[in-house]
Amino acid sequence: MKRFAPVFAMTTALAVVFGTLAVRAESLPADHPTSALVKKYLTAVVNQDWNTAGEMLALDSLERKQEETVAIIKMAPTMTEEAAMLAKLGAKDLSDLEKMDAREFYKAERAAVHDRMEIDEAVRKRKQETLKIEVLGLAADKDGTLVHATVRTSQETLTQRIEEIFLISLRKEGDKWVIVPDMMRPTTEELTPAEGAAKSE
Repeated sequence: MKRFAPVFAMTTALAVVFGTLAVRAESLPADHPTSALVKKYLTAVVNQDWNTAGEMLALDSLERKQEETVAIIKMAPTMTEEAAMLAKLGAKDLSDLEKMDAREFYKAERAAVHDRMEIDEAVRKRKQETLKIEVLGLAADKDGTLVHATVRTSQETLTQRIEEIFLISLRKEGDKWVIVPDMMRPTTEELTPAEGAAKSE
């Protein structure tokens, strides 16, 4: 039986996002380099190729995730639980985790997450073999230094077909594009005294 609610909700949200972007953004052609990058990234994720996926992610995003994880582990109720959490990430102690390269941390964290899922090997292989990725649209933002991609994926298990829609944001860094996984999270920016005074008038 098909379940439409999550897809409908995501599609509605994307329509709002792209409707808002349309006011100050432009649609990009299907052969824009970010399109191929998004496909390569999602393929790497499904194949659990964390080396490849990690190289396509913005370093500052990975560093924020690492800092957040360290903070969570520090709040572990007992030393035993802290040690267990660290062991899953291949770290001996908190200092070891804090010194870990951000991309190495990403690989360890993703591997730990997927190990906990305990997906049957036959199912994993089927999902990889049947993966289809369609970039539905690309919108440029922030004078073209950001691109937001709407993507539909389809893959099969041994008993089901799974379709999902994603919004993936990318940022231009020098001559290359990187994926910013936390772009959808709220961000804050401090106002200058002059800007704050102007807002209060």
